Amino acid sequence: MPAGAEPGPGAPASDGAAAGQGAPSPRARRIGRLEPAAIAGVMSRDVTVFTRYWLSTTFSSVMEPVIYLLAFGFGLGVLVPRVAGLDYIDFIGTGIVATAALFSSVFPGMFSTFIKYRFQHTYDALLAAPVDTEELVTAEVTWISIRAGVYCMAPLVVAVFFGLRPGPGVVLVPLIGFLTGFGFASFGVTIAAFAKSIDNFNYVISAVVTPLFLVAGAFFPVDGLPAVAAAIAQINPLFHSVELVRHAVFGLEPVADLISVGVLVAFAVLMWRIAIWRMRARLID
Repeated sequence: MPAGAEPGPGAPASDGAAAGQGAPSPRARRIGRLEPAAIAGVMSRDVTVFTRYWLSTTFSSVMEPVIYLLAFGFGLGVLVPRVAGLDYIDFIGTGIVATAALFSSVFPGMFSTFIKYRFQHTYDALLAAPVDTEELVTAEVTWISIRAGVYCMAPLVVAVFFGLRPGPGVVLVPLIGFLTGFGFASFGVTIAAFAKSIDNFNYVISAVVTPLFLVAGAFFPVDGLPAVAAAIAQINPLFHSVELVRHAVFGLEPVADLISVGVLVAFAVLMWRIAIWRMRARLID
């Protein structure tokens, strides 16, 4: 057949065309995979939108933990000068870092996700592009986690101005904040995918987030708690985040820190997979 000529209706297909009939389409090959280009595309949209409201979000994410730090550090700090061998302002300053990562991740994971898929239909539009649910959730959670890793440094910087002298391990704090944020952002996305109404979040905030926040060793040591509460604290991911931050600032403890990292990684992976499964059921099925 001459070059450039098209085969007639009865002409046999070429070898390449025949092979192509049995080969999966590019989209089919991407199912279940994480394509960097797709994740980067979703995150670039998040960054673009974030430039429009970054000031208000940054203000609330930074000021809330700083107010906690000032109120508890200089309020209770007068009555309780030292806790667990540390000045109370140092104790709470490092504890608030982890809680800042919590608030900077779980709330955007819940509220932003719910609004995007229920009211704005943003995810419907993104899924019309070459992006699947796994990549969509991964991109959203990663972006929230990056912000959490940055915002969690605010109370630490404030504590430094009030006398905290961190060690060289302080450079690990943003990574701890990112890992903490990844788990709790995934948790927030999961809750948003289960919720039928935005009012349902009140149950989760009151019954789950607040207890995790209080029983994490951020404001007081968990050693003095009743046995049941102390046992619950040991499986609280936020407790392990608090411990990692304190050890990073004042001196690493390899064995304990490896256990804490393992707990945070396990929590992050588990919640990430559940978030993907539930969002896929919500958006696709």
